[in-house]
Amino acid sequence: MPLIRPSQTADMPAVTAIYQHHVLHGTGTFEIDPPSLEDMKARREDVLGKGLPYLVLEDKGQILGFAYCNWFKPRPAYRFSAEDSVYLAANNTGKGWGRMLLTELCQAAEKVGIRKLIAVIGDSGNAGSIGVHKSLGFQHVGIVSGCGWKFERWLDIVMMEKALGHGQNRSPQ
Repeated sequence: MPLIRPSQTADMPAVTAIYQHHVLHGTGTFEIDPPSLEDMKARREDVLGKGLPYLVLEDKGQILGFAYCNWFKPRPAYRFSAEDSVYLAANNTGKGWGRMLLTELCQAAEKVGIRKLIAVIGDSGNAGSIGVHKSLGFQHVGIVSGCGWKFERWLDIVMMEKALGHGQNRSPQ
């Protein structure tokens, strides 16, 4: 059974390879050029430096996926809202592991004070990601149509949200 744990620097080559595959072959990210290992390490350090979770899914020493959240927007008023990101290795989809990672990410985000987790899902045809988020209680809040151009076609983004902890029903202090 796979284990979900906080990421380590040593995980980053595998994380980078997983993400590079999605950049080159998928529409879940709108990046066009795959980031380098150094770029991915810097991104991870940025997330961790903000006190936010960056997790990996590991089985028998192999990294099968990763998940993290980062501020939804940089302005201080958004400091209780984060955007989630979940990626699985290409041959590890459809096994429930994305749901496991997102479940753990929601719990970890709540522990560090996040009150709203926001999914910005690339491609309105991304049924897997939309379904995983919906199964965990994320609510559909809108579609921004044709806002990304990748693989010679226009792509939508699907916006979903989930309240964590007390959500917006109480002051965060």
